[in-house]
Amino acid sequence: MHAKLEQLEHAHDQLTQLLVDPETLADPKRARDTNKKLAEIRHVVALYRERKNLAKQRREAEELLASLGRDDELWEMAQEERRVLDERLGELDEAIRVELVPKDPNDERNVVLEIRAGTGGDEASLFAAELFRMYSRYAEQHGWRVDILDLSESEVGGIKDVQAIVEGRGVYSRLKYEGGIHRVQRVPQTEASGRIHTSAVTVAVLPEAEEVEVEVDEKDLRIDRFCSSGPGGQGVNTTYSAVRLTHLPSGIVVSCQDERSQIKNKAKALRVLKSRLLQVEQEKAHAELTAERRKMVGSGDRSEKIRTYNFPQSRVTDHRIGLTLHQLPVVLEGALDPVIEPLISHFQAEKLQQAAKNESL
Repeated sequence: MHAKLEQLEHAHDQLTQLLVDPETLADPKRARDTNKKLAEIRHVVALYRERKNLAKQRREAEELLASLGRDDELWEMAQEERRVLDERLGELDEAIRVELVPKDPNDERNVVLEIRAGTGGDEASLFAAELFRMYSRYAEQHGWRVDILDLSESEVGGIKDVQAIVEGRGVYSRLKYEGGIHRVQRVPQTEASGRIHTSAVTVAVLPEAEEVEVEVDEKDLRIDRFCSSGPGGQGVNTTYSAVRLTHLPSGIVVSCQDERSQIKNKAKALRVLKSRLLQVEQEKAHAELTAERRKMVGSGDRSEKIRTYNFPQSRVTDHRIGLTLHQLPVVLEGALDPVIEPLISHFQAEKLQQAAKNESL
């Protein structure tokens, strides 16, 4: 770890020098890339430099203690100083280990959020609508923007299928563990005997592709135009503004009917298509993650659950980490951080353990 930190400190100094170089300043792209690289390592280098300074103070405190007798009036003071330094050095070591864990390159991206009703018919569609509302509320609390791309509603006022782009700072880093089967247990309004039903909804969370990463050739697209079927008034429902894109090489199909403008709908559909193509490319490059990503959506069956929302007990249980909260109404209002924070901590700890194993090999 020490050698890695020394390398990062050296790189930090080089990048700092580059930023004041006239050639770098004259090239906006080079300056931007240099600034980005510097920002990625600035925090860990600051932690390392603080640690080196405190380690020097710790050695000096140890030397002072060695020169003092227990009856010396400075002995207690030096002992306390060493204790405080040891505590802070431990905190810095942990913070540095976290910083050295490889970052997910997708963490700062926007997200393509897809929610589909699975097993459970009308009840599943009603819960799909509640989940979409929950994520929309959560996004609002974090200052993110939710832009609906395609929405298919059920006859009972639920949602069969919804696709949306969630835009904002660090969206993927917060939502990436939400992908999977969400199970709901409750008594439907139509259930006369009061029997609890179990339904399932699938949630997929895809990082949005950046423009430079995925190129789509127009000749590889089949574009179908049709009338929007959702709410929006006579103008939407009688104009061929909705767009369906079929990517012929991959067979991926994306629809968008949210906007009155055909051009805007096509642009939105392209954003989703590129994100799906990016996912395919990432799965090819990282074969070990393929099974995990496919589990995200699964078949929509209740047995593949990652989380259960139990209404009679007002309980939310995340089965991956054994977390249970008895505050279902609050969670459904968008207070998701008590669920998301433990998930982030859990998977971060797994990465730290793996990094420690790799170091020992």
